[in-house]
Amino acid sequence: MIDRPTPPPIPEALKRAREDFPILKREVSGKPLIYLDNAASTQKPQSVIDAITQYYAYENSNIHRGVHLLSTEATAAYENARTKLAAYLNANDESEIVFTRGATESINLVAHSFLAPLVSAGDEILISHMEHHANIVPWQLLCERTGAVLKVAPIFDNGDLDTDSYISLMGPRTKLAAIVHVSNSIGTVNPIERIIEAAKDRSIPTLIDSAQSIQHMKLDVQVLDCDFLVFSGHKMFMPTGIGGLYGKRAKLDSMRPYQGGGDMIAHVSFDGTTFKAPPYRFEAGTPHIAGGIGIAAGIDYIESIGRDLIHDYETQLIDYAANRLKSTAGVRLIGEPSNRAGAISFVMNAAHAHDIGTILDTEGIAVRSGHHCCEPLMKRFGISATARASIALYNNHEDIDALVESLGKVHQLFG
Repeated sequence: MIDRPTPPPIPEALKRAREDFPILKREVSGKPLIYLDNAASTQKPQSVIDAITQYYAYENSNIHRGVHLLSTEATAAYENARTKLAAYLNANDESEIVFTRGATESINLVAHSFLAPLVSAGDEILISHMEHHANIVPWQLLCERTGAVLKVAPIFDNGDLDTDSYISLMGPRTKLAAIVHVSNSIGTVNPIERIIEAAKDRSIPTLIDSAQSIQHMKLDVQVLDCDFLVFSGHKMFMPTGIGGLYGKRAKLDSMRPYQGGGDMIAHVSFDGTTFKAPPYRFEAGTPHIAGGIGIAAGIDYIESIGRDLIHDYETQLIDYAANRLKSTAGVRLIGEPSNRAGAISFVMNAAHAHDIGTILDTEGIAVRSGHHCCEPLMKRFGISATARASIALYNNHEDIDALVESLGKVHQLFG
């Protein structure tokens, strides 16, 4: 008989938090929902839902340009989210926070507005083998247009980044070092502090993809000293279609607009246009106002529990999950990084990842199946897809135990 690992103690604040998410009360296939697809998108607490409803029911108006009461109230609520995000990341100033649709658009903004004017044929952009497609494709498109070269640092068989190789690829023609903080597929936590320091020593700008870390751990952009950091609200208990870019003000000041339109201009004439200072220069058109208000509510919710408490608990829970899955018949983990957060990918003998996900759904368990927008990483491990379980603050060891029990049924069916 295999001894089970000791489940992590659940702090009282997190026991109560489970009740804050209405969707966790529903059933799927006649069974209580167990939601383990948090790397794709987290669920929303009632306080975030209420904040969005409050805006649409009582404050709905466009922002920045109106002088009537509704517009001034909506503007204040929206800009409050920028202030809260700046404090959440410890930015020097709230003008360093640009609202976008999420991490993907933030990376594209940096590619077009910051990097494109700086690169020419033979220049290099550095990434790693574990990047999400959002941190690959924009750079490929830029390389196609300019003749620049995309350099890819390798990873080890356990899923750790070969950090020495990454740093060794930094050269005199490297125009940007971009790296994911936490792998969305296998959960590897990369040593971004060392990477940023090495890049700074070589005067290379840095971009950190924090889409899978910002909800699991405290980030301080002044301590990190990165030039850019991108994130998505829907992965941190906030609405879809809203996220942001942190950029050092000096970098943002040097950048041309990403899109043109209303609200990003200072003056327009048929002879030419002048643009607002950052961040508004990069926020053309009517924004996702309700999304911004949802960001403010989401930050309040996370801070009401405490980021350190969330990080410590989730670290224990992901270790518990990894140990349980490793001892489950027929299961093989893909990647066993030395430092993991948030997500675990696995395969099972003859069962395809989609078979696993479909059978688990009949048990009320939601996981993700596929390549997780990481096809090069899948190819690195010689597979086409995995099943992925990913956690959030409302998960517990009982969720993991139910996953393991249901995987036993998959093993019985497929061997």
